[in-house]
Amino acid sequence: MSTKVTINRLRTGVPGLDDILGGGLPEFSFNLIAGQPGCGKTTLAHQMMFALATKERPALYLTVLGEPPLKMLRYQQQFDFFKSDALDGAVRFVNLSDETLIGDLDQVLARIVEEVQEYNPALVFIDSFRSVVLSSVLAADGHNQLQQFMQQLAILMTSWQATTFLIGEYYADTDANPVFTVADGLIWLRQSVQRNSMVRKIEIMKMRGQATLPGLHSFRINTTGIDVFAPVSTATKVHAKREITRVKMGVPGLDAMLGGGLPAGSSLLVAGPSGSGKSMLAAAFLSEGARRGETGVMAAFEQHPNRTRNAHIAKLIADGSIGLVDNRSPDLSIDEIVCMIMREIRRLNATRVVIDSLSGFELCVAPTYREDFRESLLRLGTTLAGAGVTVLMTSELEDRYTDLRFSPYGTAFLTDAIIVQRYIEVDSRLRRVMAVVKVRASAHSDELREYTIDDGGIRIGAMMPDHEGLLGGRPTRKSRPVLSVAKDSRHEPVA
Repeated sequence: MSTKVTINRLRTGVPGLDDILGGGLPEFSFNLIAGQPGCGKTTLAHQMMFALATKERPALYLTVLGEPPLKMLRYQQQFDFFKSDALDGAVRFVNLSDETLIGDLDQVLARIVEEVQEYNPALVFIDSFRSVVLSSVLAADGHNQLQQFMQQLAILMTSWQATTFLIGEYYADTDANPVFTVADGLIWLRQSVQRNSMVRKIEIMKMRGQATLPGLHSFRINTTGIDVFAPVSTATKVHAKREITRVKMGVPGLDAMLGGGLPAGSSLLVAGPSGSGKSMLAAAFLSEGARRGETGVMAAFEQHPNRTRNAHIAKLIADGSIGLVDNRSPDLSIDEIVCMIMREIRRLNATRVVIDSLSGFELCVAPTYREDFRESLLRLGTTLAGAGVTVLMTSELEDRYTDLRFSPYGTAFLTDAIIVQRYIEVDSRLRRVMAVVKVRASAHSDELREYTIDDGGIRIGAMMPDHEGLLGGRPTRKSRPVLSVAKDSRHEPVA
């Protein structure tokens, strides 16, 4: 009968990193953190070290021809993860520059062995290990020496039961290098400048003994350190068939048009031209939730609530009834935005979410992520559906008077309900009209209703008479044609 060895996984202390690692970092593993200069290798190493190191589990940080320890600490202590009290015994810094300059790998290994035997660390970091590699290439058999050095170092660290990290500057992941072969884990950091945005991504190219999340995952370096934006699970809960619970919209008359309110847990797209009242409807949706004791989240990609005339929403944000996601960085990724929204949902246990608007959302995303924006919206929708929240999204449409479009992204089929707002011209005056296009699994009104906007919010009026030629018939002299139902901009049928 065979027994299965259980590998303990260490929590790295880096938000999102454990998720893409498959649950954490294997204890006693031999890892390489690689990437080009400036991509965050040293910051990542320090963040993990200060999260893991204790006096019972000390860390040894060996610097090699890189920054002197004092200079390195001067910059690293600017991050929130830095713990000055850890320098009293949990963390020790040693400089190996003298041994490395000689170019003798045996001497470098001997010094490492000496420090490890003296300090008995549970965590060992060698930064920059690339310097050790370069110091050996001058020898005729440099490659063989390096391979032997790597094998000996890996065996020694494993026998000492130390979790090891080699930090090095590498530009290509296809080089035939013994470092890559011997390493149990290979964490690759990448960065590129695209227009005015800096795009940083991390990839777990290798991690023995566990399943990792494949692909490139965006991350950001901020005052807290490195924040990795792992894809949020999109698994949805399966419930037994039950009566539909309705969510009230906060606009008198609109609930009746929706068949009694918006089904809880569904998604609603509010589409219309500028000034038609999309944001005001979204604010009413959140305000109604707060009035009923529900918390909500607003992801604002156009106007900050404090800069609008809706003081009530600003007050709800200030008192914590509504969480605000308001990041205008030019290098946002879809996964980062989804993570920010989900963190607010979990923090507040929110049941309502507003995304205002999809048009502003797209502009906030870095250019490299816009290529698959439609697929990203699908991921966003399925993630929020899995969280069980009720979502209202707004979408800016062009002021077109000849057809009825729902979304410039071809995403109308992703939402459970659609409300369209439009302008019409009657007697040389613009009037606003609203229609419920669909509500999945529910009867709803097919009426085209006029509505007005005043200091009290949106007020829905009577149905527009068809004899004025507003529903696709021949127009009279008093009106202009407005609505003829068509597919959206990517020619997808509306469900």
